Amino acid sequence: MAVTAGAETVGAATVAPGRPPRVRDFVRLKLRLMRNGFRGQAWRVVLFVIGVLFGFWFGLLAFIGLGASGTGSPDVGFVVASLAGSAVVLGWTFFPLLFFGVDETLDPARFALLPVPPLTLARGMLAAAFCGIPAVATLFATAGLTVAAAIRFGLLEFGVAAVGVVAGLTLGVIASRAITSAFAALLRSRKVRDLAAVIIAVLASSIGPLQWLIISASDRGSLDQAVAVARVLAWTPLGAPYVVAFDAADGQWLALAARLAMTFASIGLLLFWWSRTLEPAMLGAAGSSGGRVKPAGADRSGAVASLIPRMLRGLARPTAFGAIVARESRFWWRDPRRRASLVSIVMASAVLPIVLQFTWRGGGQGAGLSGGASALAFSFAITIAGTMGGMLLANQFAFDGTAYAAHLMQKVPGRTELRARALALAVVVVPAEILVVIAVSLIAGTPELVPGGLGMLATGFGAAAASASVLSVLAAYALPENTNPFALNSGGGSAKGMLAFVAMIGTLILSTPVTAVAYLLPGAGGAVVVGVLGVAYGGLLAFVGTLIAGDLLDRRGPELLVAITPRR
Repeated sequence: MAVTAGAETVGAATVAPGRPPRVRDFVRLKLRLMRNGFRGQAWRVVLFVIGVLFGFWFGLLAFIGLGASGTGSPDVGFVVASLAGSAVVLGWTFFPLLFFGVDETLDPARFALLPVPPLTLARGMLAAAFCGIPAVATLFATAGLTVAAAIRFGLLEFGVAAVGVVAGLTLGVIASRAITSAFAALLRSRKVRDLAAVIIAVLASSIGPLQWLIISASDRGSLDQAVAVARVLAWTPLGAPYVVAFDAADGQWLALAARLAMTFASIGLLLFWWSRTLEPAMLGAAGSSGGRVKPAGADRSGAVASLIPRMLRGLARPTAFGAIVARESRFWWRDPRRRASLVSIVMASAVLPIVLQFTWRGGGQGAGLSGGASALAFSFAITIAGTMGGMLLANQFAFDGTAYAAHLMQKVPGRTELRARALALAVVVVPAEILVVIAVSLIAGTPELVPGGLGMLATGFGAAAASASVLSVLAAYALPENTNPFALNSGGGSAKGMLAFVAMIGTLILSTPVTAVAYLLPGAGGAVVVGVLGVAYGGLLAFVGTLIAGDLLDRRGPELLVAITPRR
C-alpha cells in the first residue's frame, strides 16, 4: 500500500483522493491479485483450470436437473426449489468450516491502516467473494430454477426467480463469511476449546440419527409429506428466496414480499454481524490460555524434557525426532489454523462413517447382505475415518511457512521430519477415531468386529499418511499471512480440494488388500486377523511412504520452502 501525491493506491486499484473506496475497487483488486498470483506458478494455473472444469461439470449437471423440474407438477417443482435452495445455503454456511475454508486473497490486515469503515470493508470483501469458482458454479447451478420457472409459468416468474436465486446465493456467501469469522475468534481461545469439542461431538452424533429418521420417513412417506417439509423451509431464510416464483405465479404478492423481506433482512443482519466480527476475528492476536506457566526448573527432568508433553515422554526423547513430535503435538492444539483443520477433520471423520452406517441400515439393505458384504461395508466406513485423519498431512509444511527454514539449516533428515510429524498427528487424532470405530460397530450391530475396525483404522491412517507425506513435498502450497484459521489464498481452495481428493483415492487403493481380507474372513475370528494384519500393514505403509517422501524432502527442501512462502 502506498499513498502518492495524486491518489491512494491499494495494490493495483487506484482510488481518487477524498473518495472512499467503492465495491468495484475491491473487485478490481481481487481480480488483479488473482492474476498476479498465477505468474510463475504453473501448478496453480493447472489446479485453477481443473477447478473450473469440475465447477462447470457439476454446475451443468445441477443446472439440467433443476431446470428439468419445470416439466413436473407444481408440487414437485416447489419441493425441489425449497429443498435444493436450503441445501445450497446450508452448504455454503458449513462447508468452509468442514473442508475448504474461505478465500482471503484480499487480506483484511492490508486495510488496517487505511480509513475504511468496517461495514464498507465487509461489503467490498463480500463482492470480491463472488469472483471465484464456487460462487460462479453455484450461481450457474441454481440458475436452473429460473429456467424451470420460465418453463412452468412465464417471463415474469423467470425474473422473480432470478432475483431469488441471486439473493439466496448472497445469503449463503455472507453466512459462510460471518460463521467462519465467528469460529476464527472462537478457535483462537484455548479456554473454549473443550466447549467447542463438546458442541461438535453433539452435532456429529445427532446427524446420523437425523438422517436415519429422514430416510425412514421417505420410505414410508408420500409427496404430501415432502410438500409439508418444503413449506416449512420456504418460510425460513434457507428456502424462502428460491420459492418466490411460485408466489408470483399464484398472485400471492404479500407472501412474495414477506419472503424477500426475510431474506434481505437476514443478509443485512449477517453483514452487520460480519462487519463487527471481521476485525477482531481476522486481525486479532491469538488469545492466551490465561493459565500459569510452570517454570522449567520446577520439573525434575530438566528444562528440555519439560518441553515434551507428559503423555509423550515415554515416546519422545530429547532428540530431533522427539522435539518435532513434542512441537507438532502442541501446535495441533495451540495454533489456530491447525486447530481449525483438526476440529473440522475430526468432525468429518466421525460423521461420515456414522452416516454411511445409518444410511445402509435405514435403507433396509442390511438384511439381504452376506457376512462378507456386511464386513466390507463396515471396513469401508472405518477406512474413511482413518483416511480423513491422515489427510491433515497433505499440506503439513504450509502451517510452518518460513519457519521451516530453521529445520533446513539444522539439516533435519527428511525421514525423521515426516515420521515425527505423522506420529504427533496420530497421537492427537487416533484416540478420537478409536471412539468412532466403537460407535460404528455398535450402530452396525456387530461389536465383535471392533478388532477388525481398529485394523482398518490403522490401515486407512497409515495409507493416508504415506500418500499425504509424498503430496506434502511435491504439491505444497502457501497459506496466506492471515490470522484467520480458515483463510486460503486465491486458488488455494481448489488446491486443497484436489489434494484431499488425490489422498482419498490413493488411500482407498492402498487399503484394498486388508479390505479384501475383511471380505473373505467375516466374523469374530476374521476380525482378529484383520486387526493384526491392518496394524502391521498400516505401519508398513507409513514407514515406506515416509521413507520415499523423506528422500524427496532431502532433495527438494529449498524448493519446498519457496512453495510454502506466501507471496506478497
